[in-house]
Amino acid sequence: MAFDLILRNARIAGTAPDTPLLDVAIQGETIVAVEPDFPGEGKEWGVGGRLLSSGLIETHIHLDKSRIMDRCSAAPDRGTDHMARVAAVKPSFTQEDVYTRAQATVERCVANGATHMRTHAELDPNVGLRGFEALKQLAEDYSWAIDIEICVFAQEGWTNIPETDANIVAALKNGATVVGGAPGYDPDHGGQIRRIFELAREFDVDVDIHLDVGPTIDDMDIHLVCELTEQFGWGGRVAVGHGTKYSCLPPAQLQDLGKRLADTGVAVTVLPATDLFVMGRHQDHNVMRGVADANALLACGVNCSLSTNNVLNPFTPFGDCSLIRIANLYANVAQRGGQEELADCFEMLTNRSAQLLRQDDYGLAAGKPADLVIWDAHSRSEAVATIARPMYGFKRGRHTFTQVMPELHRP
Repeated sequence: MAFDLILRNARIAGTAPDTPLLDVAIQGETIVAVEPDFPGEGKEWGVGGRLLSSGLIETHIHLDKSRIMDRCSAAPDRGTDHMARVAAVKPSFTQEDVYTRAQATVERCVANGATHMRTHAELDPNVGLRGFEALKQLAEDYSWAIDIEICVFAQEGWTNIPETDANIVAALKNGATVVGGAPGYDPDHGGQIRRIFELAREFDVDVDIHLDVGPTIDDMDIHLVCELTEQFGWGGRVAVGHGTKYSCLPPAQLQDLGKRLADTGVAVTVLPATDLFVMGRHQDHNVMRGVADANALLACGVNCSLSTNNVLNPFTPFGDCSLIRIANLYANVAQRGGQEELADCFEMLTNRSAQLLRQDDYGLAAGKPADLVIWDAHSRSEAVATIARPMYGFKRGRHTFTQVMPELHRP
């Protein structure tokens, strides 16, 4: 039997070092075999012993407000008015403008190995549904390369703004599959969180909340989130992003929180680029990192992911849309350099992220969609340690990108 594509001699991500190189056969959109010396015929692609993984997953990114540094710069002198600077320009966002900027960001994400994404979309009255509508169209247009789901939320307050609530409901009625929020910017943290869970139950959608951003362990909202997750039976369907306050917890308290998160099924997404940039600005020396230790939470049984968050805006005025770079950055900050620790970082871009997004058909095995990346590395830990280049990517069996490898021109 002839197959559409056979990737030969691949080092499959997650296999033991002494596992033989394997071939991956693809028919149509699906992986049909993963085995050594596969006997089938068809178009062949030599992997040459390099790492082959499932596609990367962005679990938390803001496409709608990416690439706006031309209209609102980052605060000088380590200022803290990131949100005000973004809020000031959101009225100028048009559907076309959001689409164009988000398109550029998505294309970079795809070229860096992402095949799935959850993007947040702000629905505050100063932008309305324009960003959401643009991202809906973008998700449809780029379905050939990446699956994009949209989490709708309020950035600038909710319980005190009736129009915001109406916008969130309208978006949930029109295709949004996740609801979130930013209770830290709401005068009623608990009221916003309760409303999020009410809407999640009403529309049967998942929950993803920006939570517990700050330099102390005071007034943490995670306890209410865990309580409501239990009450609503939403375990495995709730994620919180940032959690910078968790970096301030002593080890015993962090373990207690980790056990609570694991028991209730609340996942944590760590966003090192943004958290490093915005945290510790109240300090003029010995500045805190403010990045939660995802590896420590993993040890407690918590599902964790690493993600990009912002790209080229006042919250994070840089970014190349490379998740493998984000993992390397996190590992440096969290001081996690062991082989297994680095492999866990790679898992927080792939399998653990798939679990957070409830992607049951994700994985590198027969019967799964052929969403694959070939890396210039030979193991997960090496890929993170070296910020390895993703060389080739496939979405449902279709070749989607190539990154040209550097070539030295010797004398």
